[in-house]
Amino acid sequence: MPEYYPVYLNLAGKRCVILGGGTIAQGKIAALRDAGADITIISPEATDGIKRAAQRGDVAFEQRPYREGDLEGAFIAVAATNVWHVNRQIFEEAEAKGVLLNVVDDPDQCTFIAPSIVRRDPITLAVSTGGASPALARKMRETLAEAPALKWADLAGALGRARRIIKEQRTVIDPTRWQCVITEDLLEMTQAGREDEVVDIILAQLQDDTIPEMCTDLAQCKAGGCAKRAALRAAEAVS
Repeated sequence: MPEYYPVYLNLAGKRCVILGGGTIAQGKIAALRDAGADITIISPEATDGIKRAAQRGDVAFEQRPYREGDLEGAFIAVAATNVWHVNRQIFEEAEAKGVLLNVVDDPDQCTFIAPSIVRRDPITLAVSTGGASPALARKMRETLAEAPALKWADLAGALGRARRIIKEQRTVIDPTRWQCVITEDLLEMTQAGREDEVVDIILAQLQDDTIPEMCTDLAQCKAGGCAKRAALRAAEAVS
């Protein structure tokens, strides 16, 4: 079984071809649409859900069998025909054209696999077993969806705003210092609707080299020299 390299793809405006019109093909539409992909579905038959999606303009639907050349201009493709020799032909075309391909239930012919997704906007966690057991990946997704650690996703907005300001100022901040400013207090303030205050606090802590519990060098934290980081490690060990 291949060793996959985990990656997130920017599909905005990119051509995606789905070969097959069953429930599995239908199930691929929502996530690809959310990612901004330009979706074409090719199949002799299609579910009512696919037909409705085509009527809404969410996808283009060509009601016919696959033929060579259907992957022309595609960035990614999904083969879900349930016919082995057709999926093999699709695989061979994808290989020749350099198109990323997922062949449903056949990891050996995949150049990418779709993981199970845990989402708490804007954070997503991808769970994959490398094709060994999709059922296990789904089980882990369901378990992780209730994980307390996902609460930290609520700080993403404030941290993203602070990061943009720091980049505009061209200030160099050690990555560890960013972790030191992520605290329960700031999380609670954000959840209470006080994000503007949180951004100000983050910026102040990132750029103040006189805070006694943090390292004095903004660009390089010292290993073991940060009392706040030690306290965070201790708290994580207890939890």
